[in-house]
Amino acid sequence: MSVNPMAYEAQFFGFTPQTCMLRIYIAFQDCLFEMMQVVESVILKKLDGFPGCKISPFQIRKSTEKFLLFMREHFDKLFSKMEEVLLQLVLNIPKNVLLPEDKVHEQYPYSEEQFQALQDEIHQLQEQYRAEASAGQALRAELEEQKAVRAELEKILQWFDGLENICREHGTGNFKESFAFLTRNSKKLQDVLKDVEEKSKKIKQHDQLL
Repeated sequence: MSVNPMAYEAQFFGFTPQTCMLRIYIAFQDCLFEMMQVVESVILKKLDGFPGCKISPFQIRKSTEKFLLFMREHFDKLFSKMEEVLLQLVLNIPKNVLLPEDKVHEQYPYSEEQFQALQDEIHQLQEQYRAEASAGQALRAELEEQKAVRAELEKILQWFDGLENICREHGTGNFKESFAFLTRNSKKLQDVLKDVEEKSKKIKQHDQLL
């Protein structure tokens, strides 16, 4: 049997040519064995028609086995030549023939170096995607934290606004400087709140891009 794997032929036929030849070989061997059994049974029946024949069935079996061995040896030699012809001329796909499913390789040929470069680029993009996904996760965590900070800041601003309104209603002069201090801090907190809102918008835009 041939040791050439013939993988391209296997892709086309759905089986390896060597497997096909093996099955043909086994089928021939089975037919040869069955044929010798028929020949032996015919000879034994013919001998029954000759009374006093000194040839025993054991001798017939020995002769049949000897002839079968002779036929197998010659058959193996003939089959070896037949296998060579079939594998080269019938079950072989020429080097210049391209299967339909491989036409894309003809349209977009790639050398080994180009293929490796493409693999490297894919690996780089995968790493970049993982980094972007990790950054997005960190930004979402920061967004959740900023939401909590924003809620606290809104509570503080409401408290300052309520305190300022109370002082205005009572017109207490002793708290004049306190009002100025509270007003300045209130404006600072409002600026911080705006900064938090702008960062939140940027993080949402980044998540949409991902």
